[in-house]
Amino acid sequence: MDGVLFDSMPNHVDSWIHAVAAHGLSMTREEVYMNEGRTGSGTINALAQRTWGRDATEEECKKIYKTKSEFFNTCPEAKPMPGMDRVLSWVKAVGLKRVIVTGSGQLSLLDRLNLAYPGLFCQELMVTAFDVTMGKPYPEPYLKGLQKAGVEASEAIVVENAPLGVEAARAAGIFTIAVNTGPLPDKILRDAGADLVLPDMLALAEQLPALL
Repeated sequence: MDGVLFDSMPNHVDSWIHAVAAHGLSMTREEVYMNEGRTGSGTINALAQRTWGRDATEEECKKIYKTKSEFFNTCPEAKPMPGMDRVLSWVKAVGLKRVIVTGSGQLSLLDRLNLAYPGLFCQELMVTAFDVTMGKPYPEPYLKGLQKAGVEASEAIVVENAPLGVEAARAAGIFTIAVNTGPLPDKILRDAGADLVLPDMLALAEQLPALL
């Protein structure tokens, strides 16, 4: 979702850096992008292990994520990712199912999607942080996405922008297109296992018909 459907990663970067600093942890901008796709608790625990030598408690996770969410809600509203409307219009026209697999735990997620992309997504075909125990880079989120769609891995294509998401999709055995909408070098996405790396969503819209 973030960095694929919405140009929201800059807001997440600022929010994470602010939130963890307020609770005695630290995180660079690059680390936010490298950890993109993890559940909130997964990201917090990685930082806690580095700084405190232990996982954060459930209460600490809740406090830090609450701070992050509150700061995020003060950021300017992220716009839909340029070119994604063309991608989704074509995908819908040819009758492909559209499944969202996100590490997000935002309760207003579906409302936001319906506002930006009316009629393109439904609750039944969404996997969020509430649905998994082992988030990205583990394959569980994408395996659940396949299950919800009723398809095999060989019948699916994943569109990702983050290295952990690419790892998760490839671990699930799915052909994975990485669209590099962030600042990380293409090599990081290739090394994570992407079958194809593209520069933006317009390139994806142009190449999808031939790819399928």
